[in-house]
Amino acid sequence: MSEPELIRLRPRRIRLVCWASAAALVVVFTLVATSLHGPTGDGYGTFQRGDQLAMVGLGIFGALAFLLFTRPRVEADARGVRVRNVLGSYELPWEVVRGIRFDRGAPWASLELHDDDLVPMIALQAADKELAVEGVRALRRLHQAHLARLAENAPGR
Repeated sequence: MSEPELIRLRPRRIRLVCWASAAALVVVFTLVATSLHGPTGDGYGTFQRGDQLAMVGLGIFGALAFLLFTRPRVEADARGVRVRNVLGSYELPWEVVRGIRFDRGAPWASLELHDDDLVPMIALQAADKELAVEGVRALRRLHQAHLARLAENAPGR
């Protein structure tokens, strides 16, 4: 039996939205920065070059925060599954996974573990529709292949 290849899954729609939003945010903050000049209303202070640079820096910082949402991915092979979400990562062998869930109305798929925990897989989002469904099916095939290997190697066969 040949080993299944590595499966790599990433969200599509959220990445497009995040990159477009990040670019728009940098443009807006840069335009605001170019309009900062002269007195600050009552005349007690004036906008300096540093204020303009700080405004552009804030735009870049905000754009980087948007780009954190492009981080999620799922990688799986015969040994297990690796899930990277916005802030956390998990590396799980198939032995601890009971199943792959993608409940109706859920925003993303989840790994159901034998200890009744759920690990969200933000990379498989409902917004990606068929791409997410195919990703869940591929993960389920890998999980089923692992269960079949366990049944073949079980004592008493």
